Amino acid sequence: MQNNPLLSKNNEPFNTIPFSDIKTEHYLPAIKKGIELNEKEIDEIVNNSEKPNFKNTILALEKSGELLDSITTTYFHLFGSESDSEFQKLANEISPMLAKLENDINLNTELFEKVEFVYENHYSDMNADDKKLTEIIYKDFVRNGSKLNEDKKNKLREIDNKLSTLSPKFGNNTLNATNAFELWLEESDLDGLPEVSIEMAKAAAKEKGNENQYLFTLHMPSYFPFMKYSKRRDLREKFMKAMSRKCYGDKYDNSQYVKDIAFLKHQRAQILGYENFADYVLEKRMAENQKNIFNLLDNLYDSSYDLAKNELEDVKKIAKDMDGIEKLEVWDTMYYSEKLKEKLYNFNESELRPYFKAENVIDGIFKVANKLYGLNFEKLNNIQTYHDDINVYQVTGDKNEHIGLLYEDLYPRPGKRSGAWMNELKSQGMNFDGQIERPHVTFTCNFTKSTPTKPALLSYDEVNTVYHEFGHCLHGLLSDCKYKSTGGTSVFWDFVELPSQIMENWLDEKETLSLFAYHYESGDLIPEELVQKIKKSKNFMSASMCLRQLSLGYLDMAWYGKPVEVENIEEFENKTLEKTSLLDRIPGSTISCNFGHIFAGGYSAGYYSYKWAEVLEADAFEKFKEDGIFNKETASSFRKNILSKGNLEHPMRLYEKFRGREPKVDALIKRDGLKELNEA
Repeated sequence: MQNNPLLSKNNEPFNTIPFSDIKTEHYLPAIKKGIELNEKEIDEIVNNSEKPNFKNTILALEKSGELLDSITTTYFHLFGSESDSEFQKLANEISPMLAKLENDINLNTELFEKVEFVYENHYSDMNADDKKLTEIIYKDFVRNGSKLNEDKKNKLREIDNKLSTLSPKFGNNTLNATNAFELWLEESDLDGLPEVSIEMAKAAAKEKGNENQYLFTLHMPSYFPFMKYSKRRDLREKFMKAMSRKCYGDKYDNSQYVKDIAFLKHQRAQILGYENFADYVLEKRMAENQKNIFNLLDNLYDSSYDLAKNELEDVKKIAKDMDGIEKLEVWDTMYYSEKLKEKLYNFNESELRPYFKAENVIDGIFKVANKLYGLNFEKLNNIQTYHDDINVYQVTGDKNEHIGLLYEDLYPRPGKRSGAWMNELKSQGMNFDGQIERPHVTFTCNFTKSTPTKPALLSYDEVNTVYHEFGHCLHGLLSDCKYKSTGGTSVFWDFVELPSQIMENWLDEKETLSLFAYHYESGDLIPEELVQKIKKSKNFMSASMCLRQLSLGYLDMAWYGKPVEVENIEEFENKTLEKTSLLDRIPGSTISCNFGHIFAGGYSAGYYSYKWAEVLEADAFEKFKEDGIFNKETASSFRKNILSKGNLEHPMRLYEKFRGREPKVDALIKRDGLKELNEA
């Protein structure tokens, strides 16, 4: 135990995680020790003979489990960022242990009675921070079964034990299936592909010991450019079918996990007194109920469906004119949409890559954060990391005060799941010793890597992702709350995307691009002509993209909006998505079996949040546009009322304090060009 870095005294700078010292075999004994200590902390609260009060019950609960939280946060971050099969298998042991502990705490009758006593007898006398913490803890106990009888509590334990293993298994399958597919091509197969994609495929093949071919994979920096630019229709078909059929009926089949997860979540909600899982989730959401969700989705559907059909007709026409395509298939849409875009705007997005060198993009977002919030970022070389790709920055404020640490992890690798996300390795708020700690956050993506002849040159979409995820990071970094349970990104899930999605708006502005968009060879600033093309093409296929997001929102609600018995997932999806599908779906394919957001992440009954937050961020950015995108007063208000406040108040009240009113959908419809096109 003494040699276990997860349990030893931490002498690292800023109390950072000693990633380089930790081995896989350290986790299980450390977690067992952490659970043992947490159980002792709970026993001390329960056995305290003093009358329950905020300090000996609520605050004691908030500060309990600190060691265990640190260990499990480290493990599950690496589970998605740097794991092999041995590391992944640990989740089968760790997750049930944690689920049992959580239930032992939530279903502890004596403990809940103390919490309830404080909530009912001391709540009105507390300050705002203590009130919110007490409310959160009390309601979490109730929502997790504290008022159930013993029979129902036992059923809840059984369900939670099963669920604790299903999500990791789902995630492992998607990662392994992504890594398993390889498309090996010859030079003659590369027609139409941009140079950077070809070089990446050459480097990937060389890593596998084959210098004479080109390797393409299902990782996004490889997949997306291929589908967008490859002239080989047969290869696009093969590639898309591999992506669409991933984890459905293959070696890494997730179909039973999908059914089990949905069934168990509904069963859990019903034991707790809700009709379905969505109703359980929406009790803690801005949307409040399914009616409001469907009002949003249906209104956007009515605004976008006919426009999306028209957009597709234009794509069909250019496909027929160029290559005689009589029937457009799903593997054609990205390719011919790009051709249509080039025709309409004389613009190929690959023209932008030379101006988006990865290091410059990161430097640019740091400059944006400085202009908005006075933040400074200094790269540190004395912090242990979990991979050589990782950079760590100390973040300070305009008075040189310590804000937190940012871990930057930009590129794909075999042990890392696809996509992009932000994690909190250490949340802002009070620790066990009563000190208010500053946060450590991670900024994780899967971008185009450098090649032997070129630095990492990002696509426009990848740069957009930088801005999105960095918005999440700012939400974590700028938290200024007393307790971890009320701070950072611990907000209603349909509010959590506001800080991330609003940041995307800055990318399209000339003032922002002038901060970093310099040609990696010549050093020339991105020309005004390209900036205008970005702006003019911004709403290209916007209705189709909106319809795509709506389809995922509808699918999520189909699984979780009411209990359903699904025998055939493919048939279930075809029926659910019939209203949003404009082309024939690929036989033998599913979305659900690879839909990690709702089956292995936190978006179950919450995928609508992206569109919900779009309404918020489009409306909020209107305020920045009116005042100036780098207006200090407006930025200060956004920081004070949104980024720093965590979950201290209902998000609508926080939004009203920033905007002066509730959000309106008009800004989103206007920005996406839907209003103008519908009027036309």
